[in-house]
Formats: sequence, C-alpha cells, structure tokens
Amino acid sequence: MIQSMTGFGKATLQLPSKKITVEVKSLNSKGLDLNVRMPSVYRELELGLRNEIALLLERGKIDFSIYIELNGEQTSTKINVPIVKAYINQMREVIADADETELMKMAVRMPDALKTERDEIDENDWTEIQKVIKEALQNILNFRQDEGKSLEQEFQLRIGNIRQYMNDALALDSERVQAIKDRLQTAISELQVNVDENRFEQELIYYLEKLDITEEKVRLTTHLDYFIETIKGKEANGRKLGFITQEMGREINTMGSKANHAQMQKLVVMMKDELEKIKEQVLNVL
Repeated sequence: MIQSMTGFGKATLQLPSKKITVEVKSLNSKGLDLNVRMPSVYRELELGLRNEIALLLERGKIDFSIYIELNGEQTSTKINVPIVKAYINQMREVIADADETELMKMAVRMPDALKTERDEIDENDWTEIQKVIKEALQNILNFRQDEGKSLEQEFQLRIGNIRQYMNDALALDSERVQAIKDRLQTAISELQVNVDENRFEQELIYYLEKLDITEEKVRLTTHLDYFIETIKGKEANGRKLGFITQEMGREINTMGSKANHAQMQKLVVMMKDELEKIKEQVLNVL
C-alpha cells in the first residue's frame, strides 16, 4: 500500500493553565527536510522529538510546530519593579511635576523594564504534550494513507490507459508491415531496375525484423505488471516506482523509434503522455 508524502495533522489539548496545539505539515521531497518550531523551554528535548518524527514520517519536507497559549493567570514575562521605580525617580528629577501615569508609560518602555523568567520543564506538562504530538503524527499518517489510496487509483487508471494504447498499436502491426512492404516495392518499381525477388524478400524480412516491436511489448507489459504489483505490496516506495517508470519510458521510446507508421506514432505519443502523468504523481509517493 503506497502512501503520499503530502499530509497534514493537527491535535489540541486544553489544560487548566494553557492550550497546547501541535501541527504537522508535509510536502514531497527527495529526502527528509525537517523543520521544528517549539517553545524554547523544551528545546533540550528537540533531538529526541526529531528522531521520533523522522522514524514515523521517513521522507518529505516537514514543518512541525508546537504552540502553547497561556491563559491570563499565567505569564513568564513580569515587570522588573526595582528597575521601573528607578526610572520613574530619575525622570522625576528631570521633570518634577510630571504626571505619574505618563512616567509609568515611559518607564515600562525603557531597557530591562520587563524580565522574562525562564521556566523549568514541567514533567507532567511534557507528558500531556507528548500525547498531543502522538495524536497529530497519527493524524498526518492517516492523511498520507488516504492520499495514497487516491494515488493508487490514479496509477491504476494511467497504467490501464498505457496498456490499452499499447494493444491498439499492436493491432495496427499487420497494417504497418504491409504499408512498409508497399512503400519499398513502389520505390523499387520507380527505380526501373531488375531485382532478384528472393534477395528482395530476404532484405525485406531483415528490415522488418529491425522494426518489430514484439520484444518491447513483452518488456513493457512486464514493467506495467511490476508497477501494479509494487503499489499493492508492503514495501512500495516512490524511488522504486520511479525506477520502474524509467524502464517503461525506454520501451515506449523504442516503440516510437520503430513505429514508422503515423497512427502508431500517435498512440506512442499518448502512451508517453500517460507516463508523464504517472511520473508527476510518483514524486508524491513516500
């Protein structure tokens, strides 16, 4: 079962003194590109968190964020009372009859008027945050799996189209061979020279063998079957599917170079178009 690299997961928890929100966003990427945003008080736990996210999500451009909203009863920023009083006294010396409210407004804007107290990690809070993290990660995994099902349906459709165009091209093979024979015989006739019929037939057979697409059809069919088998397997991944599409492209290109027939060339172009759509979507597969 394939999974998409694109996904979104979110979970929230309301505690008595704070609200915790965890968001995880993921886009396609060749490797793991992980960006973590979290309150500074928990920075020492970031490495373990990164390892957990990397183990679960594997690949993708991932933005992981933890937001903590404190209620009005709790704040880590406090007024530095002695500093503010000192500023007010100094300003009174400059402006003796200044309004107290105005002095206070100016004092709290001065350097060091506010101080931020460093919180220590609350183990109970972190235990609750870990629960929210696990929920958000599970949500993005579920999102990726749902997207993977949509991708699988898309791949099934495109592979089926390529298979149909290939069969339509093969149905034209006898017409193509006859058209080639007619063109060569017409060309020989226009030369107005005597030709050894046996030699002509031998050369014609040799020429037609060079244009035969049976081997390409067999190999392309194998690649199409292997692609479907892979997306249904437990070890499906985007890199493997990408390699298979490269092999499919080689066989389709060879068919095109051998076609030598207008309608068959059109079918080859249609096969290429379907393959390009597959390649675009394979980039989103985990």
